[in-house]
Amino acid sequence: MTTETKEMKVSLKENERIDSLERNGYVIIQNPEKFCFGMDAVLLSGFCHIRPGETVLDIGTGTGIIPILLEAKTQAGHLTGLEIQAESADMARRSVALNGLEDKINIITGDIKEAESLFKAASFDVLTCNPPYMIGEHGLQNPDAPKAIARHEILCTLEDILTRSARLLKPGGRLYMVHRPFRLAEIITGMCSHGLEPKRMRLVHPFADKEPNMVLIEAVRGGKSRMTVEKPLIVYKEKGIYTEEIMDIYGY
Repeated sequence: MTTETKEMKVSLKENERIDSLERNGYVIIQNPEKFCFGMDAVLLSGFCHIRPGETVLDIGTGTGIIPILLEAKTQAGHLTGLEIQAESADMARRSVALNGLEDKINIITGDIKEAESLFKAASFDVLTCNPPYMIGEHGLQNPDAPKAIARHEILCTLEDILTRSARLLKPGGRLYMVHRPFRLAEIITGMCSHGLEPKRMRLVHPFADKEPNMVLIEAVRGGKSRMTVEKPLIVYKEKGIYTEEIMDIYGY
């Protein structure tokens, strides 16, 4: 099956579909049988501050959602997505092609633990990451491998991300991450131990009266000690109805 977009042909494989991103007319290829991006990726793209011309690496890019959204929302000079699962990386490349963004975004199939052989040290202004949240004992691992790898620290741990981020970021470069609040102490201490100073944090609450279920955090390589905690981000004003800020982040 093929689809015609921007005078290009991109093949869709079994169970794949094309979803609108509500930004710049961009779309993304997804397979609901494998893994679809969630709100966490969209919120991370809204939390990032990317300056004109900066180079960005998205670690564990999956199907390329964060680089594509950042290309739509920012004036980044170039964006790279790194993905260990070949099937997901292939979907990401086809989505990049579908949007005609090959000159702005490239997708690399590879392991963050081998980053030294893939990228030069201190070569990125910004790193983004929507990592696996769960360690071995946290929750049941999904029996379907792509989903399990995306959600559990099977092929990539928080330590892997922080170690390589410290090497890949330029001095003063920034790491943006979305994670779960129950690991916040581990995240902050890990960042500090690798010379990544937490500078900005925002907790995400499903409703104003519920405890947070996500945390957005920015760290600066070699930054001075001082962190701003921003006002909470509330997802729903009532069941099924997004707040105005969430609507704006999504581009509705």
